[in-house]
Amino acid sequence: MKLSFLGAADSVTGSRHLLDTGEQRLLLDCGLFQGYKALRERNWAPLGVAPVTVDAVLLSHAHLDHSGYLPALVKQGFHGQIFSTGATRELCEVLLTDSAHLQEEDARRANRIGSSRHEKALPLYTVKDAQRALAHFVGLPRDGRLRLGRSEIRFTPVGHLLGASAISVKHGGKAVVFSGDLGRSRDLLMPPPQPLEHADVLLIESTYGNRRHPAQDVEQALAQIVQRTLQRNGSLLLPSFAIGRAQALLLVIQRLRERGVIPADLPIYLDSPMAREATEITLKHGRLLRIGAAELRRLTDGVHLVAKAPESMKIAAQVARRSAIVISASGMATGGRVLNYLQTLLPSSRHQVCFPGFQVGGTRGAKLIAGEREIKMHGEYVPVNAEISHLEGFSGHADCDELMDWLRGFRQPPSQVFVVHGEPAASDALRSRIQDELGWRVRVPQHGETVTL
Repeated sequence: MKLSFLGAADSVTGSRHLLDTGEQRLLLDCGLFQGYKALRERNWAPLGVAPVTVDAVLLSHAHLDHSGYLPALVKQGFHGQIFSTGATRELCEVLLTDSAHLQEEDARRANRIGSSRHEKALPLYTVKDAQRALAHFVGLPRDGRLRLGRSEIRFTPVGHLLGASAISVKHGGKAVVFSGDLGRSRDLLMPPPQPLEHADVLLIESTYGNRRHPAQDVEQALAQIVQRTLQRNGSLLLPSFAIGRAQALLLVIQRLRERGVIPADLPIYLDSPMAREATEITLKHGRLLRIGAAELRRLTDGVHLVAKAPESMKIAAQVARRSAIVISASGMATGGRVLNYLQTLLPSSRHQVCFPGFQVGGTRGAKLIAGEREIKMHGEYVPVNAEISHLEGFSGHADCDELMDWLRGFRQPPSQVFVVHGEPAASDALRSRIQDELGWRVRVPQHGETVTL
């Protein structure tokens, strides 16, 4: 067998790992590169293998850095099947369609204002491409197991997000395990990752490979942020991932309302069509969550779900004058309706923008957290006078200690461990801990590298 690292080998995005069993080519994830421009430009480069030669995609979960390249793969000739859990497929229907729509909008805007280096800006893929990709999805049996030729495949729940799974491929007596993104042991919404006992070759993510989550009560921390903002008669903007993070924020906000921390008459807006759809999917798959049915049903009580873009623009102007809480996407402020709120709220010191989770380097979210005093949006620079805060406690990723705890669940050391899906410092830190504390054979692969297993 051969394993090629076509993405997320020197970065935290673009998850794409090609497993060639000698009989089939299986692509573990098919994600978009995000963040720094040099990484985003990889989305336009050749995949590293002809898509028509890929037999199937095994998708760990729905986040775009794991699924977002699927429409481009299909556009370039892939005609195989995409295997995922049912919840992942439903979330991908929301995410991939939205991603395609945003890319079409960006191309139209670039052509309108003449900001493209090319004669005509084109989207990486269109909504029609996304719809074609969705037609390739195949659901899994309830036990998460299937056979592809002589390969036995198993999807094991790992928390993090609805439907998220580690993927095991057993072929020729050897087991290759890809962790996907591991969730936290005490997540607000999701159960802890299920352990795995055996792997001959292991690919482990390292998003938080060099960091520990702060020992903070996120409910109390958000309460203090809300109170501090309301004392200034300001509004609180929570740029949020539409799937997973938005629902966790709604859960905490409802708990704060019940405690009286958030006034009953304070307007609360969920301004993200994708987050609204994801919330409906979350309610549908309540059995996958760790919270009770009663609390799940109250997620959107008293929350104004913003539908149309004109209404969004109107509310963005209103919250600059009257205190409110707004949850809007995207979570790293790379696009979407949240930009309208940022343009309105950032210039005033009365308001606060709180990022509840990890921010990839090069994104607007990362720049704001780093303290930049002006941010470029829609071709203009906006001054940053609002308070900027960061709540890492909302992250859905296992931290370095939780990653190590999951690894200790294996009964015997894998013959080889590859640390993927992390910034270079995070990946190397996790590599070092695995080597020093577990004594396993481990290294960080290079982008584009192929190894024989």
